[in-house]
Amino acid sequence: MHPLLDGRLRVVLYLLLWAGAGALLTALFVRLEPRPVSHALLFVGPLTLVYAFVCLSALWVCRSNPVGAGSPWRLGALLAGAALQSAAAWTALAAGWAALLRTRAGIGPDREGIVRELTVLFVLGFVLYAQSIVSHYLVLAFEAKRVTERRLLESSVAAREAELRALRAQLHPHFLFNSLNSISALVGSDAEAARRMCELLGDFLRTSLDLGARPLVPLREELALAERYLAIEQVRFGSRLAVERRADPEVESCLVPPLLVQPLVENAVKHGVAGRLEGGTVRIQARRRGAQLEIAVENPFDPDTAPRAGAGLGLDNVRRRIETLDPGSAAMDVSRADGVFRVTLRLSARQGEHEV
Repeated sequence: MHPLLDGRLRVVLYLLLWAGAGALLTALFVRLEPRPVSHALLFVGPLTLVYAFVCLSALWVCRSNPVGAGSPWRLGALLAGAALQSAAAWTALAAGWAALLRTRAGIGPDREGIVRELTVLFVLGFVLYAQSIVSHYLVLAFEAKRVTERRLLESSVAAREAELRALRAQLHPHFLFNSLNSISALVGSDAEAARRMCELLGDFLRTSLDLGARPLVPLREELALAERYLAIEQVRFGSRLAVERRADPEVESCLVPPLLVQPLVENAVKHGVAGRLEGGTVRIQARRRGAQLEIAVENPFDPDTAPRAGAGLGLDNVRRRIETLDPGSAAMDVSRADGVFRVTLRLSARQGEHEV
């Protein structure tokens, strides 16, 4: 349905606009062929009303042929063709209406006058439809701007909500309980390790709050936060947890949403390494593929271990977040093969304020 027809006031205003055009056209025809105004209005009125709705079809013409999508010459030819077809159809309808009025009511000019008026109608029909095309392009541009603004607002709200969820996950009592329990156990046996774990935990929480308050952060900072988290877990798991990081230098300056990688490594430890007696290695990779930044986190897992409570919630949050922030370009793939669980994020590679 045409958005102009979605509301009584819009329809009334639109018809009033065309009523003004019909009045001008009536005055023009009276001047071209002197006759009673009522006769000219009887001819012009129905035609103007019909063409008012014909011109609404320009919306679909404009949507099917967006500006900048192809050659400007091809676009101009398509639009001109649509205007010519509409004008021709309107002129043919006018010819039939004029013939009907002439034969049934004796209203209207002679054959030569009808030809002259049909020629005027054809030219005006082309111009009016062309104006309708321009108007609809402006309407579509305004709608696109509103959609973009609404999407940005929704993205901002969703990002904040995701950041808060991620932060709450980091401050989950289970994580804090395990960390404090480990510190308590280390105090008597290894005071230096307990002190180091306190420092790592405090640094991690402080950095999380700092990153979570920013809309975008360099990938190097996001990876550093993930490594802080893994360092805490390494104190708790000891030799059972190993970490490998491979990030191309060119991608470390790419901007990413904060607190994006940390939920992935937390998932890798909590639902992967922790379920294996022998532990395992959490691998973090970051590289560039064309215009996309690819971040992958993988870990071993025990296929025979039953899923733990909350498994998958963090990944769903990450997926929804990147799809909201970067619609059309962002994606998250999850694979399980040969005892290895892998999560791959694909985002637009951004540096500074612009995509590169």
